[in-house]
Amino acid sequence: MSGVIATRRIAGFGIFTLVMVAFCVGLGLWQLQRRVEKHALIAALTERLAEGPGALPQASQWSALTPQRDEFRRVRFAATYQSRPDAMVYSSGSAVRDDVTGPGTWAFMPATLPTGETLVINAGFVQNTMQDRAQQDRAVAGLVTREPVTLSGYLRFPESAGSLTPPQNMARRLWFTRDHLAMARTLGWGESGAPVAPFYVDLEAPTPASGIPKPGPLTVRLKDDHLQYAVTWFGLAGVMAVAFGAWWRTQRRVASSQDGGDERSR
Repeated sequence: MSGVIATRRIAGFGIFTLVMVAFCVGLGLWQLQRRVEKHALIAALTERLAEGPGALPQASQWSALTPQRDEFRRVRFAATYQSRPDAMVYSSGSAVRDDVTGPGTWAFMPATLPTGETLVINAGFVQNTMQDRAQQDRAVAGLVTREPVTLSGYLRFPESAGSLTPPQNMARRLWFTRDHLAMARTLGWGESGAPVAPFYVDLEAPTPASGIPKPGPLTVRLKDDHLQYAVTWFGLAGVMAVAFGAWWRTQRRVASSQDGGDERSR
């Protein structure tokens, strides 16, 4: 009877171990697939950033744009900054700007295209550690000249707020997520109901005479830890398999010794 119980225990633990090993191996393979996809994304983004600026997509093309195909495309266009309230977006640094390493705010401003549509511009970084509204106002005041200017930058798409993202502070017009469409709805950006582009532009040039806000080129610095994660999951699978093998051999020795004892007692 004890042998039957031991066999069932070994079989049950073996099935559990097999499921866990398969689970870890599956996660390891998934991480390797993610690594391939991440390398393809890095290559695509690097290629887009290296290309010369092209024309801004026309309004009739906006609905076909996607982050997967069009994020970080370089563009050059003419626009006129609107005389409307700007928005601050808090930042503790930047994953795509090598020259932005400390806290501050990004200056998001509406501009009017020659065809009448509204395009939101991230005009650059303001070293605004206290998220001071007056400091931001002084930084962007010189940009609103009511004259068209030639701008170049990168297409970007709005972010979604996470569960822990603070809500916007309307007294300061301060956001914690780069959601330019929410800013446009809240602050009334747009000229006479003209549509707002579904993307915004991270400004590369020109730089204001004061240097503030500070636009600049973007670089790709995506985390690529998938190989390390894959090795970790494969290692766990191996450890569990070895541990089960050692436990199984121990159980066999114990069972053998018990069987021998039973034979001698007869």
